[in-house]
Amino acid sequence: MNETVSDEASSPATLNGKTLFITGATRGVGLAIALRAARDGANVVVAGRSIEHNPKLPGTIFTAAAEVEQAGGVALPLRVDLRDEQQVRAALAEAAKRFGGVDIVVNNAASMTLADTRHIDMARFDMMHQVNVRGAFMVSKFALPFLERASNPHILMISPPLDLRETFFAAHTAFSLSKFGMSMMALGLAAELRGKGVGVNALWPRTFISTPGIPHWPEGRDNLRLSRKPDIMADAAHVILTQEAQAYTGKFLIDEAVLTEQGETEFEKYAIDDNEPVASGFLHGPPRPSQARMPRPVAAEV
Repeated sequence: MNETVSDEASSPATLNGKTLFITGATRGVGLAIALRAARDGANVVVAGRSIEHNPKLPGTIFTAAAEVEQAGGVALPLRVDLRDEQQVRAALAEAAKRFGGVDIVVNNAASMTLADTRHIDMARFDMMHQVNVRGAFMVSKFALPFLERASNPHILMISPPLDLRETFFAAHTAFSLSKFGMSMMALGLAAELRGKGVGVNALWPRTFISTPGIPHWPEGRDNLRLSRKPDIMADAAHVILTQEAQAYTGKFLIDEAVLTEQGETEFEKYAIDDNEPVASGFLHGPPRPSQARMPRPVAAEV
């Protein structure tokens, strides 16, 4: 779409020359998706709130941008509070001005508090819904004028399949509402934008994913050993975002299944260690340890 990185036209199997607007791209899954795109030669807008070093939660928009550049992409770090409409509008406008448009939106940023209804405070409830639901909605909404002019545009939600079992809500109803809200948004946008050529899908991990905030959660270090690297989500996202958007839309996808369909069989490379990773939340099967035992509310930004 633009020629910032290369004059060569992008092929369906590459994100070369594409511009990705990724929320929460300073660390974890968002950063992994950014780096995978950068290796193709993509333009990456690193949208996040972290601008100063935090020893408990490493990574800023500037360190992430440096990694993107080192990986072969072109980075634009932008401080964006997803609760602020003007900041979201301005960031998308700046991205389009810098790169000539926006091809892909990845709604990855999330606020999370794992607490039941009795113990969650309303400030945390509001934060989750302002960031996870309202924030993703605003980014998608204000990106539409750019996406509709792009070649093969995509919106990707990092949210679970719409499987509304009560067990997925019981331990943390408020958080579940916000994540399933993102999934319902993906469903609605896919239908709304189907005739405009914008692919809208949701992606979720089959297993627990290691992120920088995990060691600071209760039982976090145990879960870290039973998780996979964010690279598996990045590789699955790359497959999705290089599909033909007009045909590949309205899907709720699981990272391992996406890669299996591409012929991947060696998932050990994504493991943190030799332990069998445990199933992530919102998927049918035994709960991961942090869901089974929840001694106190846990808040984190991922």
